[in-house]
Amino acid sequence: MNIFIIAEIGINHNGDLTIAKDLIKLAKLAGCNAVKFQKRDIDIVYTKEFLNESRESPWGKTQRDQKKGLEFDFEEYAEIDKFCKKLDIEWFASAWDINSLNFLKQFNCNFNKVASAMITDLNLLKEIAIEGKHTFISTGMSTSEDIDKAVKIFNDNKCSFELMHCVSTYPMKDTDANLNCINTLRDKYSCNVGYSGHEVGLSVSYAASALDISSLERHITLSRAMYGSDQAASIEPEGLRKLVGGVRKIEAAMGDGIKRIIKDEIPIAQKLRAHINFEANR
Repeated sequence: MNIFIIAEIGINHNGDLTIAKDLIKLAKLAGCNAVKFQKRDIDIVYTKEFLNESRESPWGKTQRDQKKGLEFDFEEYAEIDKFCKKLDIEWFASAWDINSLNFLKQFNCNFNKVASAMITDLNLLKEIAIEGKHTFISTGMSTSEDIDKAVKIFNDNKCSFELMHCVSTYPMKDTDANLNCINTLRDKYSCNVGYSGHEVGLSVSYAASALDISSLERHITLSRAMYGSDQAASIEPEGLRKLVGGVRKIEAAMGDGIKRIIKDEIPIAQKLRAHINFEANR
């Protein structure tokens, strides 16, 4: 099974469709299987008090200005849908509320995503599961009990899913990765398990790829120096190309676990063991 590699664009497009297209093109050229966005109804996800707070940003002086500036509407997502179909790459988004889930249904994407922040929103999870699309469920900031409830909802609704081991710090310290949780989740829930990483660098993702994960998600950016809270935990273009290439090499190197002499070893064995065979035949 090949690892399904997801390039998380999220909100790193900074509300700019041109940047979004550049990131989609980057993901395609690097060999990713899909790109992912995030969709919020800001009046549901955030309180009025929060939205009215002061915040300097490229879009204005309040939290509302900043949050609204990062959201794409129908016209932008229609263009994203068209562009991804042209490049032949999957796209989908994590809906942070039911309004956003209904909004995304207009585009008939093949996948859904439960963000770590939303794994405890059982009403949202039920609506996602009812839709019946294969769903990636991130498990950052969650307890075993939280995951139990989420898995039950998807099993009860017979909705295909996979869990994604995740630590929700931005960026994540390598020492917090706890990659052995991948095996723990797989053993407990008898399902495929992926890895959603927020670390700096590629080593932890390479290690996860050797643990039989089904999917790998990393945030991507054109430059970590760009505006945005997710940029520091994102991979730049050269890093993404190295990541995908390295993961594919790791997949090929893992093999089937059966010990055998491969064809190319036979002449070497004959040469290096010639003296043993000679002594045996004397």
